[in-house]
Amino acid sequence: MARTTKPLSSTEVKQAKSKEKEYNLADGQGLYLRVKPNKTKMWLFNYTKPFTKKRANISLGQYPTISLAKARLIRHENLLLLSESIDPLTHKNEQIQISTEAYKNTLEHVANEWMKVKKTKVTHGYGIDIQRSLELHIFPRIGSLPIHNIKARDAIDTLKPIAAKGTLETVKRLCQRLNEIMVYAVNTGLVDANPLAGISKAFESPKKVNMPTLAPAQLPDLMFAIANASIKRTTRCLIEWQLHTMTRPSEAAGTKWKEIDLDKKIWLIPAERMKKKRPHSIPLSPQAIQLLEVMKPISEKREHVFPADRNPKEHTHQQTVNMALKRMGFAGILVAHGLRALASTTLNEEGFDADIIEAALAHSDKNEVRAAYNRAEYLERRRVMMDWWSKHILEAADGNLSLSRRTADNAGT
Repeated sequence: MARTTKPLSSTEVKQAKSKEKEYNLADGQGLYLRVKPNKTKMWLFNYTKPFTKKRANISLGQYPTISLAKARLIRHENLLLLSESIDPLTHKNEQIQISTEAYKNTLEHVANEWMKVKKTKVTHGYGIDIQRSLELHIFPRIGSLPIHNIKARDAIDTLKPIAAKGTLETVKRLCQRLNEIMVYAVNTGLVDANPLAGISKAFESPKKVNMPTLAPAQLPDLMFAIANASIKRTTRCLIEWQLHTMTRPSEAAGTKWKEIDLDKKIWLIPAERMKKKRPHSIPLSPQAIQLLEVMKPISEKREHVFPADRNPKEHTHQQTVNMALKRMGFAGILVAHGLRALASTTLNEEGFDADIIEAALAHSDKNEVRAAYNRAEYLERRRVMMDWWSKHILEAADGNLSLSRRTADNAGT
């Protein structure tokens, strides 16, 4: 007949006295209270390991931190594991490892891992902007929190002071970035769900403000201002280059000589320099090529067409045109990016095909097949449009007011 162990009572556990040697009090089903000479009492679970059939002990914690009732609950959980041939000790160690890893995966750590992927999909400058926004607004407050502990309230409380300042566009961008980080965490198995999906609803939406630009009829005023501004020739040439090519500020400022194919009269911008990470081809008008001729004596032996003043090995800053436009009196009226809008409006008013204009602006096409077709089919049609646009700029400049009309020999006068 099997021996039956009488379960312990709470009183027995509490009143168990230490002796010269440690001893065990059995509660049954593998649960023991070990009483040590130093007066500590430790719960142990003794069991037979699955497969190896060796006996083993697992510590359940110290009494009275772990009560008799709690010890019995842990014993029950371990017996359930054993019923499924799972070693309780191995399971416990795995859970400790998982918890340790989880607490290492702070929001800042996961965000930095996400940034490694994000930077492959955006321009270098935009990647830096994302990183700085997180370092400035997010990491100081909740960057050290484990990703699995992040709650919507944590993010909302972090963003409230920014919203209070009225910088709602910044709040909107941070909400988007936090959500991308959490989606990355979900997709990499760090969390089961994204708790930040609706945080943007806690804030007012920023009012849409159109990019400051000029009306087509104001192009002559712009060309006159450029011609008479007290700015360096490199800066002036960059403004006109961006205007003629309809590119973004970062794309224009970072132009490299190796990207220019003068034989084919085309500018090939690689994918890593484009906003949508797709290569972009720009047919160069005679006037755009003339701007390159103006820059040759200045930078032909450099990597970049528009080198920076302080470090000619680098290209001029993408904000150079914006700063120049402000000094020329266009603050709040026109920004560098608005040059693209000026071109787009003018070309649409002239009746050019909207798809050709969109292709020239390197706007993304949701239909990848159509996008590939556009690049091949529209290139020559775009060349006709770009030539018209450059001639239109010259007319607005009233001839000699544009560097794109001068020869390289007399450009310095």
